Amino acid sequence: MKQYNRLSHSIWLCTYHIVFCPKYRYTVLSGKSEVFVRNHLYRLCGQKDQVRIEEVNIQPDHVHLIISIPPKYSVSEMMGYLKGKIAVQLFDAQKELTKQYWGKHLWARGYCVSTIGLDEEKIKRYVKWQQMQEQKG
Repeated sequence: MKQYNRLSHSIWLCTYHIVFCPKYRYTVLSGKSEVFVRNHLYRLCGQKDQVRIEEVNIQPDHVHLIISIPPKYSVSEMMGYLKGKIAVQLFDAQKELTKQYWGKHLWARGYCVSTIGLDEEKIKRYVKWQQMQEQKG
């Protein structure tokens, strides 16, 4: 079973599957760009309290990220932080990207996010069991 994390006033398990891609779905995330994005994802997440990457898969035209984010940060806040910092740093490191991305906008505006948590059926059974125990008592 996954371990819960602790903050001063909460116990949490907030894991997300996030997919995001470069603007126009250009295939720019290979070779040194892929290594750069991977390294910076880990570095930037390490700078945020208790944010942890569980898994990352970088394809030439999109990124899959499984990430644990404490409830004190919103998913949109983390995505803005990651996408913004990586874009600025990648454009500085690889000037040739400015030919494809004038205006220095690397990432598509949106992203896909879904939650990953405990087994949904187990939770439903537990909640139902709690309700039955309450009715008995």
